[in-house]
Amino acid sequence: MAQTRLNIVTGAFGYTGRYIARLLLDRGERVRTLTGHPDRPNPFAGAVEAFPYNFDNRAALVENLRGAEILYNTYWLRFPRGGVGFGHAVENSRILIGAAAEAGVRRFVHISVTNPSEDSPFPYFRGKAAVERAVIESGLSHAIVRPTVLFGGEDILINNIAFMLRRLPVFGVFGRGDYAIQPVHVGDVAALAVRLGDGRDDVVRDAAGPERYAFEELLALIRQAVGSKARLIHVPPALGLAAAGALGLLVRDVVITRDEVRGLMAGLLVSHEGTREAGRAAHRPPTCPTRFSEWLREHAAELGASYRSELARHYG
Repeated sequence: MAQTRLNIVTGAFGYTGRYIARLLLDRGERVRTLTGHPDRPNPFAGAVEAFPYNFDNRAALVENLRGAEILYNTYWLRFPRGGVGFGHAVENSRILIGAAAEAGVRRFVHISVTNPSEDSPFPYFRGKAAVERAVIESGLSHAIVRPTVLFGGEDILINNIAFMLRRLPVFGVFGRGDYAIQPVHVGDVAALAVRLGDGRDDVVRDAAGPERYAFEELLALIRQAVGSKARLIHVPPALGLAAAGALGLLVRDVVITRDEVRGLMAGLLVSHEGTREAGRAAHRPPTCPTRFSEWLREHAAELGASYRSELARHYG
């Protein structure tokens, strides 16, 4: 009997990586994870073996990658913490890519973000672009998946918006609130990643849902779904960030960062993916089918029932 294929999923105990790992296990494939928390409880009841990232021990990293056919990479930072910033994350990613090539990994599937650019004024998007370039220049067969903003399951952003709308008398909207946001379901992103992992062509693909909203429109939709009576008020970004900082002290978390607000207001959380046909722009249909509005109706009762902490998830 042929041995099942071995896949590496970085961060399989986290969010997106967990969905990718589950899909692979459901297909009967073997999964190994590299994680910053190898001693945490295994959500897969031991079906996924765990090893540390070992960025500072290349030989050990290569050994833990050896024998894998596909590597699904979700490693990144949401914000600098504990002396580790985006520059460190880029360098660690380069180490991982090089180790994958040395270990003989056939295909590298990288989870990035929509609209990365090495000329971006935002370190998050600049760093993501640098890692994409490293993947492309590695010589590995690769697929790059660029999600917009995730929802579903254990998501943090949408859940915590609902949490605050349930409990606060007012909710601040940064600026005019007319900038676009295009949510994508985490399960759809995982399915797209696994589908592209089965391919052989080098591809870059946005992962975006079928619905696009103005940010204030999205807030109003969530507000209505969870039965909130909070008033949406427009605030200058600086004031909104100060309020978010005060809330962060109460919940012992980083609620939102300055760069996240600036990236949101710059319209970077939507897909602009398209092709040129007959001299005009022709956009591909959305790569991910789950409609946020329908998901919201089905999950409104539990959405925002409790707060989900980024710090507790990754540093607790």
